[in-house]
Amino acid sequence: MDTIKVYLEIGKKRTFAGAIDWPGWCRNGREEASALQALVDYGPRYGRVLHAAEIEFQPPADASALVVANRLAGNATTDFGAPAIMPEADTEPINQMELGRYRQLLMASWRAFDDAARRAAGKTLRKGPRGGGRDLEKMRRHVLEADLQYLKRLAWKQKRAADMELVDEIKQTREAMLSALATAVNGELPSQGPRGGKIWPPRYFMRRVVWHVLDHAWEIEDRIDEGG
Repeated sequence: MDTIKVYLEIGKKRTFAGAIDWPGWCRNGREEASALQALVDYGPRYGRVLHAAEIEFQPPADASALVVANRLAGNATTDFGAPAIMPEADTEPINQMELGRYRQLLMASWRAFDDAARRAAGKTLRKGPRGGGRDLEKMRRHVLEADLQYLKRLAWKQKRAADMELVDEIKQTREAMLSALATAVNGELPSQGPRGGKIWPPRYFMRRVVWHVLDHAWEIEDRIDEGG
């Protein structure tokens, strides 16, 4: 890669930098320069996720390889710590070759999360500077609940069984996400939700899902207390 197109989502307190062609590779900083540097810093970690799925990726050596294609105004969610504004490129349709690549990337992000969870099993997750941070079980449930909300943004109806084990519901939800993505790419889902809510295009669905899964996978890795 000679250059990598990125967009910046600029809030009042926080800025996100995201790679337009690489869903999930998105980091934040207090302002533009630190967000772009954070994106570079996480390039090798993102690359390891892709390499495990046999997707070719070469992280940039420094921020000079990043070309800012869009600057978007952020909102309260941006400042809270999550990307929330869709880049214009995400309205473009997805062909079948890209769909195959997206499926690989989605499954690779799940694998990274599951691997991190396995390494953390039976170990203490370090708390944040103010004692915050979910434990492993709560984090797994948090990611599941987010995935179910993301499915709704594709107008996909997912039934839930009250007595289903967590591991089984995660598996069921992931299978639904793969089906929903393919159905959305083929133009077989409505453009509006049942109450008129805005539906995400599949590119933005991918961007949000993979970012969220990897963000928590890396959080688990960083919080594992090897002595606990």
